[in-house]
Amino acid sequence: MALTSFSKIHALAAERKGGDAALEKLLTDHKPLSTKQLAKISDDRYLATMTRCVFNAGFNWKVIEHKWKGFEEAFHGFNPKGLAHLAPEKWDAYTSDKRIVRNAIKIGSVLDNAHFVWRIAQEQGSFAKVFAQWPLDDQIGLMTWLHKEGSRLGGATAMYFIRFMGKDSFILSSDVIARLQASGVEITGTPTSKRDLKLVQAAFNHWHQETGFGYTRLSRIASMSIGKNYHAAPGLEEPE
Repeated sequence: MALTSFSKIHALAAERKGGDAALEKLLTDHKPLSTKQLAKISDDRYLATMTRCVFNAGFNWKVIEHKWKGFEEAFHGFNPKGLAHLAPEKWDAYTSDKRIVRNAIKIGSVLDNAHFVWRIAQEQGSFAKVFAQWPLDDQIGLMTWLHKEGSRLGGATAMYFIRFMGKDSFILSSDVIARLQASGVEITGTPTSKRDLKLVQAAFNHWHQETGFGYTRLSRIASMSIGKNYHAAPGLEEPE
């Protein structure tokens, strides 16, 4: 694969944003957590973030944000063990609970993911430990695991979950996909096949080795190097 040097992509992004200093300012709000920091996050926060990402999918994110306090109350702080052992009638009652978005399929995913997180915690000591130690150069493997073992955690939902938890990662926004294609990566406009995702991972691994940049940084710069040139506050300039 003849891949464009990331130094050229970095230069394009800097030019579009008004120089290296301006570009750097836009990147300051996206600092990933370390493996040690991720491992210290309690498993209830992993389940909470899974739930938020699942409910965000297909909904206006602002609606979920506005109701999130109600979600936390209704789902008892997202304690995986407690939710996994909640009586069936309690789960049935959620479909009429006005504190949350009453989508039966997505409510069911909370129960499934509570079992998922709790099972991994029993087997490995904590869900956080497994998530934190997953190799950064195998994000596609992590996404595959989440999709296979969890509920409604495929595709973009998995990517946003990984990013929102603070793990160094890329997100395949339309701009990032366009930059990959323009850089010589032969993928479709919706890269979901094993072949395409393997090529995406290989490209990011190559750029990481070339630059020493983390995957979040690479992804953010790639998104700012092509497509609509947004001009907004740091952290809000691109819908990555």
